[in-house]
Amino acid sequence: MSAVRPRARRSASILRPGSGLLILPPAVWVLAVLVAPIVLIGLYSVNLKTNLLGVPTAFSTANWKDFLPPGSNPFWDRFKISMTITVAVSVITVVAAYPLAYFLAFVAGKRRYALLMVLLAPFFTSYLLRVIAWQVILNNHGVFNSLLWDLGLRPHGDGIPWLIYSKFSVGLVLFYSWVPFVAVPMFVVLDTMDRSLIEAAHDLGASRLTAFLRVTFPLSIPGVIAGFVFVLIPTTGEFITPLLVGGPSSFMFGNSIQSFFTDTPNWNYGAVLALWLVAVVLVMLLVFGRYLSTDLEDAAT
Repeated sequence: MSAVRPRARRSASILRPGSGLLILPPAVWVLAVLVAPIVLIGLYSVNLKTNLLGVPTAFSTANWKDFLPPGSNPFWDRFKISMTITVAVSVITVVAAYPLAYFLAFVAGKRRYALLMVLLAPFFTSYLLRVIAWQVILNNHGVFNSLLWDLGLRPHGDGIPWLIYSKFSVGLVLFYSWVPFVAVPMFVVLDTMDRSLIEAAHDLGASRLTAFLRVTFPLSIPGVIAGFVFVLIPTTGEFITPLLVGGPSSFMFGNSIQSFFTDTPNWNYGAVLALWLVAVVLVMLLVFGRYLSTDLEDAAT
């Protein structure tokens, strides 16, 4: 009892009214770094602030009405195309990363962490440099087309037209960029899985495929969802990859936002697109975060 009382007194001292000052610095920091920029963007989106000379500032939702459906708007169409690419890349990346995570967890044995570091090593370099490297590989006179010409598989100088500056090239580079990171949460879940459950399934007569479908895969679903969220959220606002390997015909929603703040400075309309993207990301975090926490609780029980 004597060992418990000092802890109780310390807990009580932490909960005293004056101790609330301890959370004031981090709260101010969060407000300044996270909340204040979003509020500022919100002011631009309803025309209470503007960067356009000679344009009066007054509350207006005209830009929101122009962007949101119903009605035809090229930026809304680009948003739909971007989300299609993002979801497709996320699904394909998860499907491709799962066997890799399974191999590391169940086959690689003691070498699994060394192989994991080898897998992640190329991604310690700059993301921009890796995208530029893919640009060199895929362009009309790049490594891939030159190899086809040397092998006589295509006429010299005739490159594959959809290999660069297309939705394919954007999806390919995004897939390459995220596969290792998507494999990590799935590997962690598979590596820490209770192997006795799998052994029990085999003892009850289950084949390896049945044990995987009925035991291993259901228990690994939290890692699958985490990996899916890992690639889905960042690629929703991606603009570097489409800019370098996609070209104007394959620009994504993030490129539209970037152009309004740089190429064609209209921060009011750009703020509408940016705030919409923030809202979409927050909704996805709430949906998948709740589902992920539920799966984790089920797995724990």
